[in-house]
Amino acid sequence: MLTLPNLLTLSRIFAVPLLAFLLWWPDWRFGYGLGFVLYCVIGFTDYLDGYLARAQGTVSKLGQFLDPIADKIMVAAVILVLAAQGYMRGPYVGDLHVIAGLIILMREIAVSGLREFLGPLQVSVPVSKLAKWKTTFQLVSLGALILGGAVHGAPCVVRYDCGPLADQWIHLVGLGSLWAAAALTLVTGWDYLRVGLKHMD
Repeated sequence: MLTLPNLLTLSRIFAVPLLAFLLWWPDWRFGYGLGFVLYCVIGFTDYLDGYLARAQGTVSKLGQFLDPIADKIMVAAVILVLAAQGYMRGPYVGDLHVIAGLIILMREIAVSGLREFLGPLQVSVPVSKLAKWKTTFQLVSLGALILGGAVHGAPCVVRYDCGPLADQWIHLVGLGSLWAAAALTLVTGWDYLRVGLKHMD
């Protein structure tokens, strides 16, 4: 049923390739600026489609199916593109910041599989407060990494003709938030796994 909330969810999915295109060139500040605006619009429609579905009483199975898919597609695409273009490199540990992104991606895949397994058993996995904090840090981190590309250009670890790392503070905020999200990902992922294990032979 193509209600307005479902159309908004579909628009988020169709916007992801455009977002990936805008982030493809690491030194294209204007592209990263447009990408940040589009990223914020996608985030707003994520809130809006859920709000409208509840307010209008039009929560549908299609929407419940598409909404988490749209979220995961967007997060996975942004993490992969930013990692490919060097935006997940940073001071002291270099490319190891990519591990935080990998942790987030692996958790998303594992939780999706767990929900699919528990679905036929009529077992729901509620979203905890920690999971909401994880999502907040995750969205802030990716947004900051994109915004850093718009304000500073590629980070100093990608190009070596820029100033001190202190001038790249938006990029550093993004990396710090990414690790915070990864830490909460491990905690919440284990919580979900414990629920699933109770229903496995």
